[in-house]
Amino acid sequence: MSLATDSPVHSSSSDDFAAFLDTELASNPDTSSDQEDEDEDEIERIKRQKVEVSESIKDPEGSTLHLAAEQSLEASVERDLCAHPGFIRGLCMICGQKVDDTAVLKYDTAVALKYIHKDLRLGNDEMVRLRNRDLKNLLRHKKLYLVLDLDHTLLNSTRLLDITPDEEYLKSQTDSLQDISRGSLFRLDSMHMLTKLRPFVRTFLKEASNLFEMYIYTMGERAYALEMANLLDPGKVYFNSRVIAQDDCTQRHQKGLDVVLGQESAVLILDDTEPVWAMHKENLILMERYNFFGSSCRQFGFRCKSLSELKSDESETDGALAYILKVLKQIHSIFFDSEPGANLADKDVRQVIKTVRKEVLKGCTIVFSRVFPTKFQAQNHYLRKMAENLGAICLTEVDPSVTHVVSIDTGTKKSRWAVKGKKFVIHPRWIEAANYFWQKQPEEDFPINQTEKMENQ
Repeated sequence: MSLATDSPVHSSSSDDFAAFLDTELASNPDTSSDQEDEDEDEIERIKRQKVEVSESIKDPEGSTLHLAAEQSLEASVERDLCAHPGFIRGLCMICGQKVDDTAVLKYDTAVALKYIHKDLRLGNDEMVRLRNRDLKNLLRHKKLYLVLDLDHTLLNSTRLLDITPDEEYLKSQTDSLQDISRGSLFRLDSMHMLTKLRPFVRTFLKEASNLFEMYIYTMGERAYALEMANLLDPGKVYFNSRVIAQDDCTQRHQKGLDVVLGQESAVLILDDTEPVWAMHKENLILMERYNFFGSSCRQFGFRCKSLSELKSDESETDGALAYILKVLKQIHSIFFDSEPGANLADKDVRQVIKTVRKEVLKGCTIVFSRVFPTKFQAQNHYLRKMAENLGAICLTEVDPSVTHVVSIDTGTKKSRWAVKGKKFVIHPRWIEAANYFWQKQPEEDFPINQTEKMENQ
């Protein structure tokens, strides 16, 4: 297993490394019955190499030069003691040593990258070196990393048995799996489900691929993830091996960038669920959920008909993905708009995200009225935090500087003050919409519904 020259530090991407591993480990990785024999053969081969080196320096007379050479060789081996940067099938990927007491700690703390190869584990130092090398290569091509969620972000799936009577018509409108690139609604009988791709997703992926190296990252199972990747990228142009699924996660119910071969300072994340990215919220761009099927609406507690039940869909040109693509392009442009000679590797895309987000509600001063539960600390409420992250100033009491009163009741003292002073009185969804679309929304589109007011009294 001569991996020294072909270790991840010499690879420019996870795809190159994956291709190398497939070649290096040509034997069937699922054939566990032959595994121990293969490992023993590998160790014996390394031992034979050492013997051959030793024999090659023995002089024809069989003199004591041989002993001196052996001692020199052993000293050289000690000087070049392998640091075991990674493991494949329990063997060091550099020296071929089997995991023992001296290497077990490194093995246990190494990160499993099963989406690249099911037996691969890389140590922290190797991950750092690989990420640094890959980042330099990516920056030369003016690219960053983009991690994409699947469900409710790029597509929506439902089990066939969960289809409602109002959705039965969909079964006769599915697209051919023989020409995936032209379709958007697919029936996957092997998985007993229907999948609907989000409008604009193909254009989104095509244009985003020019700016980013993209990963799929889902909490779904690997079989499902690969099936969805095939629908989104049938030509394997955008993702290749970069499909991370539930069994790749290192923490239960959490997604983490520890299994992504990209520097955190250069990663953007698109996902509809914020809590799963507890450690990487600064990298996250929260997506409006795509609830095409009725089962999704029920899953999230919406008491309304779904897009499919209404025989409707998001706009291709003005939907969530179209908006977010503009935001991604803006962030990318700002990141690479540096002075000549500036070191891009020192820049942090998280700061760019924060700067762009702060512009959305800049100039707005907000007071909340009857939005937070009684005795709730207002500064900790997610809506207030969201507004402040969008650049708004949030106050607890009204004063002449206030521009917006956010409420669900037009009859509160603060709401009446706003109406009298010709200030905006808007529903909390105004803030959420601005957060999803990264753009201040027309206030007249978010009035306080009188029916909702009565329900909340």
